Amino acid sequence: MSQTITEKILAAHAGKETVHPGELLSARIDLALANDITAPIAIELFEQSETSSVFDPEKIALVPDHFVPNKDVNSAKQVQVMRGFAKKYGIKHFFELGEMGIEHVLLPEQGLVLPGEVVIGADSHTCTYGALGAFATGVGSTDIAAAMIAGEVWFKVPESIKLSYEGALQKWVTGKDLILYTIGDIGVDGATYKAMEFVGPVIEALPMSDRMTMANMAIEAGAKNGIISPDQVTLDYVSSRAKRSFTAYKSDPDAHYQEERAFDVSKMEPQVAFPHLPENTRPVSEVGTVPIDQAVIGSCTNGRIEDLRLAAQVLKGHRVHKNMRLIIIPATPTIYRQAMDEGLFETFLDAKGIVSPPTCGPCLGGFMGILGPKERAISTTNRNFLGRMGHSTSEVYLANPAVAAASAVLGRIGSPEEL
Repeated sequence: MSQTITEKILAAHAGKETVHPGELLSARIDLALANDITAPIAIELFEQSETSSVFDPEKIALVPDHFVPNKDVNSAKQVQVMRGFAKKYGIKHFFELGEMGIEHVLLPEQGLVLPGEVVIGADSHTCTYGALGAFATGVGSTDIAAAMIAGEVWFKVPESIKLSYEGALQKWVTGKDLILYTIGDIGVDGATYKAMEFVGPVIEALPMSDRMTMANMAIEAGAKNGIISPDQVTLDYVSSRAKRSFTAYKSDPDAHYQEERAFDVSKMEPQVAFPHLPENTRPVSEVGTVPIDQAVIGSCTNGRIEDLRLAAQVLKGHRVHKNMRLIIIPATPTIYRQAMDEGLFETFLDAKGIVSPPTCGPCLGGFMGILGPKERAISTTNRNFLGRMGHSTSEVYLANPAVAAASAVLGRIGSPEEL
């Protein structure tokens, strides 16, 4: 029986030859992760079970990244709970300040997520790891607690949607624009509990950073997971990082898909998602005049070194508009150091931006860039829901790093071409 990559991975982890969409199954997991918001809940539930040990201390990752460095007493307590649990049960992969980065950038960087694996995380953007050819999805804290005990979790096998991309990308168009355009096309519920499988020559030509951006935002279309079959780009990325062996899967040529869509990207412009949904997209040339107060470049979606290089390329020789604030957030300590060594910090500081330590920070309205009443931000993050970055009357516009950087200089949403 022909199967998609998602079906093959779930079948292998459920001990089955084949599975079919809609089937309920229990699958062993290769990694369970949680952060400073979701881990304390899971830990409390785990302790209530009176279990004496976790299923495997090397297959659990705890990453405090949302409110760190600790912004207040409550956030400090949350990390204390994680630290104590990691010490008590010998959790190998607990990342403190100095090692801590944004979880969905940090774990692939550390070689803790690999092709063909099943990864669950108590964070909706766990689907990022599908870029490596893994089945990765967000779950609740209760599921994480159960997984830490049993080492497996139940799933309903999702239907798959094949999304094909052809043509040649124009300058300044990135993976962020591909996924924003896709969400604009199918809607925020267009892939509900589906596997979004990204294929085609455009995908094959994308670097890993752009692939991760696309998989990261599959959840913004309601998807269970986003996934890209491993190729040489994938293997080049994981070969020097992998901490264990892995199996790479590909969809069969005649696999069944519930839906197939094809996109010609040749005329695609950089995209901007207007408030208050990621589906409210339009090309940058049709934005009109939208003054903004703040630009944020970072997050698990666009905080990688390639994103910072792109922003620096636009900002070089320019200064942030007098009415603007520009916040740059490298996603991990490795990326932070690399950006510093490459001279990107000098460009950001010369432009009168500020550089934050690795943190989710303003993405979820945590800290390091909260918006006040009626303020507007352009951001490389993944969500622009009502009140997402601060006050309920504030607005968030989503874009790629080049557009965000150009907008910081212009004082309004605009294209790098305008500079």
